Amino acid sequence: MRKPIVGKTLIAIAMLSAASALHAQSTGGERSGKQVVDQVCARCHRAGVDGAPKIGDKEAWAKRSSRGLSSLTKSAINGIRKMPPHGGHPELSDTEIKRAVTYMVNRSGGHWVEPVGAKPAAERSGQAIVKAQCAKCHASGKGGAPKLGDRAAWSERVKPGVDALVRSAINGHGGMPARGGMANLTDVEIRNAVNYMVTTSIAPRKGE
Repeated sequence: MRKPIVGKTLIAIAMLSAASALHAQSTGGERSGKQVVDQVCARCHRAGVDGAPKIGDKEAWAKRSSRGLSSLTKSAINGIRKMPPHGGHPELSDTEIKRAVTYMVNRSGGHWVEPVGAKPAAERSGQAIVKAQCAKCHASGKGGAPKLGDRAAWSERVKPGVDALVRSAINGHGGMPARGGMANLTDVEIRNAVNYMVTTSIAPRKGE
């Protein structure tokens, strides 16, 4: 009676593994200033939406660049006027924001050097992250979090795809804060944790 369920579970695991492999191939570290601006900032700064200084407006950026990179970065991280924190993209690292600010300043008459990111720490495994943080809620199902080992709950959540689960973990969902309340987790580490919880929860059990 349970064979159809196991079959679906195996398919889900296979899809999960394939998605993880594709992600590993496409992940190239932090984005350049141009990439962040093209993907995020240009939506407002290209046309000057809601008073955002237009890219290329030397006068507007001269006033702002006089404050220095640290001050401009702080405004972008915390949000200012109608711009939300991190430009509405909480997955952006502080270094990526600095690079984006530098790129816009340089496209508007400045001559700043694009910041170089610090050497990343060793990547943490999904199991280590789950034990250190995620298990605080997922071990018992606190606040409606799907319990570790609950095949039905995790099989349902993985239906939209692993990317959707990772985005929810990065941005926060329901009672779970952004990045699971562990702000120093990288996007890759969050994916590691999600992969670990999904695979250990829906993998076929012995004898099935």
